[in-house]
Amino acid sequence: MATENKMGVMPLNRLLISMSVPMMISMLVQALYNIVDSMFVAQLSENALTAVSLAFPAQNLMIAVATGTGVGVNAALSRNLGEKNFERANKIADHALFLAALSYVVFALFGLCFARQFFRLQTDIEEIVDLGTTYLRVCTIASFGLFMEIACERLLQSTGKTIYSMYTQGLGAIINIVLDPILIFGYFGMPRMGIAGAAVATVIGQIIAAILALVFNLKCNRELNISMKGFRPNGHLIVQIYKVGAPSIVVQAIGSLMTYGMNLILAAFGSAQTVFGIYFKLQSFVFMPVFGLNNGMVPIIAYNYGAGHKDRVIKTIKHSVAYGVGIMFVGLLAMHIFPAQLMRMFDAEESLIAIGAPALETISLSFVFAGFCIVAGSVFQALGNGVYSMIVSVARQMCVLLPVAKLLSLSGEVTLIWWAFPIAELASVLLTSYFLVRIYRKVICHI
Repeated sequence: MATENKMGVMPLNRLLISMSVPMMISMLVQALYNIVDSMFVAQLSENALTAVSLAFPAQNLMIAVATGTGVGVNAALSRNLGEKNFERANKIADHALFLAALSYVVFALFGLCFARQFFRLQTDIEEIVDLGTTYLRVCTIASFGLFMEIACERLLQSTGKTIYSMYTQGLGAIINIVLDPILIFGYFGMPRMGIAGAAVATVIGQIIAAILALVFNLKCNRELNISMKGFRPNGHLIVQIYKVGAPSIVVQAIGSLMTYGMNLILAAFGSAQTVFGIYFKLQSFVFMPVFGLNNGMVPIIAYNYGAGHKDRVIKTIKHSVAYGVGIMFVGLLAMHIFPAQLMRMFDAEESLIAIGAPALETISLSFVFAGFCIVAGSVFQALGNGVYSMIVSVARQMCVLLPVAKLLSLSGEVTLIWWAFPIAELASVLLTSYFLVRIYRKVICHI
């Protein structure tokens, strides 16, 4: 490559915005389709909405493996590009596709063999078990689109081509939104598929997005030469990818475990599980832009870390924290000003709003703290210390959030359980700040 990649030379604020905004837009579209998906399912019945909510931990685990692997690929690939080691970068790209295919096989087998048992562990309502099993089996057995889409998008992000990721994610989400009512309710001569239609719409969107992302890599991503011809897995490269990626997988997998645990705690409080599911759909509309910001930030930090540009690493971190906290503050305001209106988007009756509105107001108090912690966690991953993110996540969710929620549930008041979220996030800020100072002294100062 005769010229320097833009990640090493473009003014940082403009670079961060140019790389993050396309990802933030695509993430917002993703969040929108999650909400629209649930809005259509809610029109079927409250049990159907609960079934989709209870499927979330398994779906989130799939995304955790796909994006966690992508984080490892992203950091390793961008760093090698910064070091001008293009041959190794190409090998990492080939391994990204191989690991995506391997992950798909694992989850397809899980959906085929264990979907029903997964729901029986969370509820004894047979209708919810049946609906959830139908939904989850489609999402897992046809998940090859999800894994390939995320792998290919990470390759585009690693070379700074986030605009193409916006196109692929946006197209997949729009296709999902359009197909949802058609397949769920049987419009335009299509059969009425109910909850299965929501799942089919999701996987079709993912498959089309994956095809487009692969085409973009082959035609437009000239920094990489992807070729699986004569491919052989390289154990050392896989270890390097998962050295950063595995902690990220654990971080997100812990989120699935936390959701599962909260559903068990809330099972004794009537419609509280449904409220919790609605909250997760709504909070994605706030968190997704921050994740998009991180997707733009990680390759910038990793590239400049590899290139030895300490000042650019520090400035990127400062800008990202400011933007992340600002986005989360807007989300906090929205959930405090419009809690009842947000609940009504899901056809919530007044009894459900009475539980849901206080839940949104209380949980959102944690948002500003979360903005700082999310950005800092991605900084750890970009600098090859993803284990810090893992420690913070485990401590926050398993050592603080779930135990506090369980303790507060003993009061018999569901409104008190929601306070576990701000309490856990405050503890997370303290631990994250400690690790951020530590990584500054041990890594950033020595770039």
